[in-house]
Amino acid sequence: MGQAVDIHRLQFAFTITFHYIFPQLTMGLALLLVYLKTKALRTGDEHYNRAARFWARIFGINFALGVVTGIPMEFQFGTNWAAFSKAAGGVIGQTLAMEGVFSFFLESSFLGLFLFGEKKLGRIGHWVAAFLVFLGSWLSGYLIVATDAWMQHPIGYRLGANGEIELSSFRDLLLNKWALWQYAHTMLGAVQTGCFVMAGVGAFYLLTKRDEIYGRTFVRAGVLVGAIAALLQLFPTGDMQGKLVAYNQQPTLAAMEGLFESQEGAPLAILGQPDVEKRKLDNPLEVPEMLSFLTYRKWRAHVKGLSDFPQAEWPDQIPLLYYSYHVMVGLGTIFIAVMVVACLLLWRGKLYDSRWMLWMLMVCVPLPYIANTAGWMTAELGRQPWLIYGLMRTANGISPRVAAGNAWFTLIGFMGMYTVLAILWLFLIYREIELGPDPGNRPTGEDAVVLAVD
Repeated sequence: MGQAVDIHRLQFAFTITFHYIFPQLTMGLALLLVYLKTKALRTGDEHYNRAARFWARIFGINFALGVVTGIPMEFQFGTNWAAFSKAAGGVIGQTLAMEGVFSFFLESSFLGLFLFGEKKLGRIGHWVAAFLVFLGSWLSGYLIVATDAWMQHPIGYRLGANGEIELSSFRDLLLNKWALWQYAHTMLGAVQTGCFVMAGVGAFYLLTKRDEIYGRTFVRAGVLVGAIAALLQLFPTGDMQGKLVAYNQQPTLAAMEGLFESQEGAPLAILGQPDVEKRKLDNPLEVPEMLSFLTYRKWRAHVKGLSDFPQAEWPDQIPLLYYSYHVMVGLGTIFIAVMVVACLLLWRGKLYDSRWMLWMLMVCVPLPYIANTAGWMTAELGRQPWLIYGLMRTANGISPRVAAGNAWFTLIGFMGMYTVLAILWLFLIYREIELGPDPGNRPTGEDAVVLAVD
């Protein structure tokens, strides 16, 4: 049974990690599309409409692949996690159904209008369609995060006569404090993905001396919005998410920081390698007392280590959890540095000619994907060994009649199909970038004005 649990977990981790490549970009681009359409509406400049159409095509490609890879996620609740679905379906079924019926159809319907109905809708109607695509995608994100947040911090439930988990407060499910802060943190991560992709494409155009007018617009939008998102990612959302873990999942906090022994004035580990067998952090680079201050706002506050908890309550992949957390934090710090420096160069009028910074923006394009993946790994590995924290262990939530061999079969199948989808996705995105925002046309007089302003 232990082997079956591991394979079920591996399959879900693989499929959801691959799936999240696409919605994190669409959720980030949704906000930026509203920005571009707002600029077009306010200025009356067709340049911004052409820029919005370009990113709408990339949005559409990612949306389509997100749908294709998202459908198997729903089915796995029944095929691989039947015991969990049977026990908690009355709770998680509410938010998952709402995501499909309300937000997904809102986003997909108005995406069709946004892509194909611009002439019929007019300027204001097309802006409204862009806003409703944004609203649908971000509402979808909230309902998914609310489902996960309930598994992290279950509230608003009661246990039925046969042990099933029943929903007792719909309000508590939707307004779970954990969900609110996790959602803000998650969406800012998606915005950073969208910003780095937009800025990276713009930097590519500037470096290759083609479509430079659009390159300037893309770099400017990506850097300005990305800088705000990067700072908010750190504080207050990252700070509050850390506090929720500290107060509600204390073994998780200790594992994330590689803290095996309780300490007053606990240090913050910058680097190090956790040795679980010897219960210590090897080669640590630490900031004295900083963990206590960041967690409890007191330099000498007592922080519990893993040794204070039964080993059965420890996360079962402590090294992976530790490294995932530190990769996420490290990359988040890099994002702040890159975006702030880029903003300074933009303010001084030197960004578009700073080849080293343009190269930096291009090189950083894959990093938000890694950071978002590491963040989700931190959340899900940190919840272990619980599927629903404090209520159901992961080992008790799988489908008891699905053997490890069955799960291996489907996992290998998913790997093969997703490899083909990844190649198709890369080809389609490459083709759109190569065609450019306005294929076959030279810059117009309107574009020259934008170039001068930007």
